[in-house]
Amino acid sequence: MKANSPTIAFIGGGNMASAIIAGLIAHGHEPTSIVVCDPDAQKRAELSSKLGIRGAGEPSTAVDQAAVVVLAIKPQVAEGVIRELATLPSVQNKLFISVMAGVRIETIEQGLGGNVAVVRAMPNTPAVVQCGATAICAGQYTSDVQRKIAQDIVESFGICVLVDDEAEIDAVTAVSGSGPAYFFLLMEEMINSGVAMGLHETVARRLTLQTALGAAKMASELDIHPATLRANVTSPNGTTDRAVKSFQEDGLQQIVRKATGLAQQRSRELGA
Repeated sequence: MKANSPTIAFIGGGNMASAIIAGLIAHGHEPTSIVVCDPDAQKRAELSSKLGIRGAGEPSTAVDQAAVVVLAIKPQVAEGVIRELATLPSVQNKLFISVMAGVRIETIEQGLGGNVAVVRAMPNTPAVVQCGATAICAGQYTSDVQRKIAQDIVESFGICVLVDDEAEIDAVTAVSGSGPAYFFLLMEEMINSGVAMGLHETVARRLTLQTALGAAKMASELDIHPATLRANVTSPNGTTDRAVKSFQEDGLQQIVRKATGLAQQRSRELGA
């Protein structure tokens, strides 16, 4: 992302918006070309002071000069905000990127008056440390150039994958959108197990977190399937073999399939 990139308006200044903004600035985007609209004056002031961006109290003020508008609001307030944005005269000349869970592209397009470029993105919370995993899906009125702009923005805080069918976003939500919580839960239980076996909590925590980091780094950088990596460190009848077999015998596969399936189902319900 270069310093001469388009002016971007964020509607909503919460954690995800802050993460995206931090990623953009880290990749060379000029802070003064970013404006955040949030009803909380203190939050606007904090973002301006911390990141050097501009703040706005009203969506119309933020969006007026922007080429790209990031909708980073709660789905519950989306209808009212979109209705307000639809009254702006230049709305059809802008690219809208939505990071709202469960809000369909067509809903945003229709709410903005039709024939509007909309890209739906499903990021996750590691975007806060510029290590996010995000899938994007472009609406029917979005040009290839606009989709590339959205991709560049997303890649400022992690990886970006493109999906052609919006229905896949529900599966993305189940795998990567909610996924960090699954790994946090496993880390939590590994730390607790270490403590139960006599380790100091600090020791158990450091070992667990570094192990998770190292395993993820190996899987992402060595271009070897996780199943092969697991087999490589599982000596027959060794300690790892006994633990892995316990996971499998207790139905880990079924547990994960059920949990992710329920997450996907809930994403569909929110979209409906």
